[in-house]
Order: sequence, then structure tokens, then C-alpha cells
Amino acid sequence: MALPLDTRDLPPTPPFRRLIGPSFIILGLGLGSGEIILWPYLTSNYGLGLVWAIVIGVTMQFFINMEVGRYALIHGESIFVGFARWLRFLPFWFILSTFLGFGWPGIGLAGATLLGHAFSISSVKIASIVIFLAIGLILSLGRVAYTTVETLQKYLILAGTPFIFLLTLYLSRGTDWAALGRGLIGQGAGFSFLPAGISLATFLGALAYSGAGGNLNLAQSFYIRDKGYGMGAFAEKIKSVFTDPHAATAAIRLSGSTFPVTPENLSRFRRWWKLTNLEHLLVFWFLGLVTMLMLALLSFVTAYGHPGNPSGINFVLTEAANIGANTLPFIAPLFLVVIGLMLAATQLTVLDSTSRIITENLLLTQSRSQGRISRTYYIVLWSQIAFGLAVILAGFTQPRDLIILSAVINAFSMLVYTGLILGLNNTRLPRPLRPSLARNIILIAAFIFLLVLCLATLLNP
Repeated sequence: MALPLDTRDLPPTPPFRRLIGPSFIILGLGLGSGEIILWPYLTSNYGLGLVWAIVIGVTMQFFINMEVGRYALIHGESIFVGFARWLRFLPFWFILSTFLGFGWPGIGLAGATLLGHAFSISSVKIASIVIFLAIGLILSLGRVAYTTVETLQKYLILAGTPFIFLLTLYLSRGTDWAALGRGLIGQGAGFSFLPAGISLATFLGALAYSGAGGNLNLAQSFYIRDKGYGMGAFAEKIKSVFTDPHAATAAIRLSGSTFPVTPENLSRFRRWWKLTNLEHLLVFWFLGLVTMLMLALLSFVTAYGHPGNPSGINFVLTEAANIGANTLPFIAPLFLVVIGLMLAATQLTVLDSTSRIITENLLLTQSRSQGRISRTYYIVLWSQIAFGLAVILAGFTQPRDLIILSAVINAFSMLVYTGLILGLNNTRLPRPLRPSLARNIILIAAFIFLLVLCLATLLNP
């Protein structure tokens, strides 16, 4: 595919504080799926003996994300452009798998359900319509799409995570922390690693959502580019067609720039690689892991063993009721508001990421090196919002089922692109910039782990 790369020197790294940002978006993508819904649902029903898989899932995704980041640092373009140069049919696969994996409005519907209860809104459909229209307006009216998403997620996570952490510390006891410690080594109440009767589809979905999950991990390359990491410093950004009159007609390059392999550029790349790993380790891996473990522990403390523990998203309502009974009455609706806003923000970020993925791959199917990305992005965005509202209005109002369906599809998608990343980074990058042996072994192990779990789910769902 004719997608030429410019050649320029790699820019020097800025101060570390200016690099913080992209990992908040990827972390925010996970907050509405694995962290808030699927893992707490599992621990509220089976206990803390499953939390070992949270560590596996978020660690696996850390290394996958960093290999996506490696490509974007070196080429200043999304990894989808690299895939399209390598195998021309891949854009069609990514359009299909992204839509099937994330077109369902389960995360936003879950947020609407909780916010509706917090504010005594009787109709979940009305709350959902308001949330999805608000998402469309926020993304449409912000001047630069990346800046809007990063700012929203950064402040919401920095406000919501301490609230959840303090709430968990207040409600938990020493025995609960001991159960969490045993769960980290796979020891639960009467089982080791997996309890009898657990749905492998639900477990696979939770594992896939221990982080962003699915094709959303590949969106890391968009955010690295738009933040200006590495060769992304030379890339153009998606601007709002509603606030910038030139954005609708402006052609933006899909292909990026790379750098000659000189001693100076290699030295700069090692510095970029060190700092981007540190940013992702602190924000995505550490903050994400702590948040997931705290939410799992909070779910265990407030909902595990509860008589008639409800299924689906309603278990969060049980959590809230028990939180209010053991703290102060106003904490229960506040908890629902915090969780509901996190879910709504995640739906916003999902729509941004999937619109970027579908937009770029649509243009790549036409073998274009540039295109009207901003205009296409907003067409795709509002088309997805319309589809989500149609699903909700058609009567699909149980968000957990939609989220599990999406998560299973995304786990299979992760299996596919983990293999693709291994091939791309080990054959299409200059030798000095390719993954180390240790990183390759970790990705091969992740591929085998996902393969075994996907096959087990197919054979015994």
C-alpha cells in the first residue's frame, strides 16, 4: 500500500510531567468495563479468589500496549497504518471487529441505570438518551478531540479513585484484606483459581477488560501520536468540524514520519522508551491495578453473600444500599453518581476510540495516504450514537449481558492482534528498534494464554 513515510530526526524528550496523559485515556477505557462492572460482579458472587486474574490481565495488557506504543513512537502514525502496509485486508477486519466488539451500548446503559437511581429517574431509556446525546455534544464541541478526552478522563479518575479507595478502607476489615491476599495467589472460599459453575464467557470477558480490552488497546497509538510522543510530534490532530470551519475539508495525513537510525536518534529513542514505559506503568498498570483491586474488595465487603444477591448491574445497587447503611445515608447516592459518571465517561472514550479506529481503517481500505479524517470521524461518531440509542430503544436494557457479549468478542480480537503485533514489530521495524527477547517471550505467553482461554470458552461456555 502506497503510504509513504517522511524522514526526520527524532525530537528530544520533554520533561516527564508533560508526558502524562495518554495512559489516563486507556485506563479510563477500562474503568467502565472490567474495573466497575465485571470484576466486582464476579467477586460479589464468587469471592476474592479470582483476583489473581486481574493481575494477569492488566500486566498482559501493559506489555501489549507498550508494543503498540513502540510502533507509534517510531513512525508517528497509528499502528493500523502499519498493519495496512503489511497486510492489505486488515482494515476490513478492524472495522468489523471494532464495531462488533464496541457497538453495543452496554457501558453507557450501565451508567444511565446508576445515575437514574441516584437522581430518581424512573426511565432508564430517557437517562440513556440524555447521556449519549451529551457525549456526542462534548466530543463535537471540543476544539481538539484528544485534548477533550484526556482532560475529562484525567480529572474524573483523579477525583473518583481516591473516593473509592477511602470508602474501601473505611468499610473493610483485616479478614477482608487477608481474603484479598489469598485471592492474589488463587485461593478462594472452597476453590483454587476458578470456582465451580463460573461462566467461562464471563470470566474471559472480565480478563479481556482488565484494562481497555479489545481493539481499544490499539487506540493507544492514536493517543501517543496526538500527545506528540516521539515522531507523533509531526502528526496532525482531529479538530472539531463544528468549531473549526476548515476542519471538515482539511486533508490529514494518515502516514507519519520516521527517523534514520543514527547514534543520536537511538539515544533519544531509548529515552523516549524509558519515559513512556514509566508513564504507562504508573498510570495504567499501578493505578489501574489498585483501582480494580479496591473495587473488587469493596464489592466483596458490601455484596458478597448477600441474601438474594441480584444479577446484572443491580448488584451495584446492593453495594450502594449496604454502603449507605454502614456509613451515612447520602454516601449511597454519591457512590452511584461517582460510578455512573465514570461509566458515562468511559462510554464517551469508547465512542471516541472506536470512531478513530473505524474512520482511519475506512480510509485505509481506499489505499489513501491522507483524507478528510475530521469529517469522517464525526459522521462515524454520530452513526454509532444513533445505533446505540436504537439498541436501547429496541428494548435491550440489561447492560451486563451486552458488556459480556462485547467482552468475549474483544478477547478473541486481542488474540488476533497480539499475534499481528509480534509479526509487525519483529519484521517491519529496524533491528535496533525491535522488541527485546524478554518482551517477545511475554507477548508469546500472552498469545498462548488467550488462545487456551478462548478455545476453552468455545468448548465450554
